[in-house]
Amino acid sequence: MEALINQFSYGLFFWQLIILLVVIFLLGKFAWKPIVNALDEREQGIANALEAAEKAKLEMARLTNENEQLLKEARAERDVILKEAKELKEKIVTEAKTQAQTEGAKMIAQAKEEIEEQKNKALAEVKSQVSSLSLDIARKVLTKEFEDQGKQEALVADLLNDVKLN
Repeated sequence: MEALINQFSYGLFFWQLIILLVVIFLLGKFAWKPIVNALDEREQGIANALEAAEKAKLEMARLTNENEQLLKEARAERDVILKEAKELKEKIVTEAKTQAQTEGAKMIAQAKEEIEEQKNKALAEVKSQVSSLSLDIARKVLTKEFEDQGKQEALVADLLNDVKLN
C-alpha cells in the first residue's frame, strides 16, 4: 500500500485535472447560473418582503395616527353634544320652574279671589240673617210694646221729643 501512496503519476494527475475543469465548466454553465439566479431571486424576494413590511409598518402607523385623530374628534364632538344636552336640560328645567311658579301664583291668586268671594258671600248671608233676625226681634218687641196703650203713647212722646231736639 505504501508503494501506491508514494507513487505520483503525472498522467493520472493530468486527467483528474481535466475532469475537474470539465466538471467546473459544466457546473458553471448549467448549475451555477440557476443556483445564483435562485439565490438572487430569493434575495430579491426577501428585500421585497422587507420593503412591504416597512410599507405596512408605515401604513399601520398612519392608520393608528388617523384612528387616534378620529377618536379625538369623536370625543370632542361627544363633549360638545353632552354640553349642549346639559344646557338644554338646564334651560328646560328653568322654564319648567318658571312656568310652575307662574301657574302656582295664578292658582294662589285664584284661590285668594275665591276665598274673598266666599267670605263676602258668607258676610252678606250673615248680614242678611242678622237683619232678618233683628227685624223678627224688633217685630216681637214692638208687638209686645204696642199691646199696652200706655206704652204706645210713651214711645210716641219719646220719639217726638227726639225729633224736636234734633
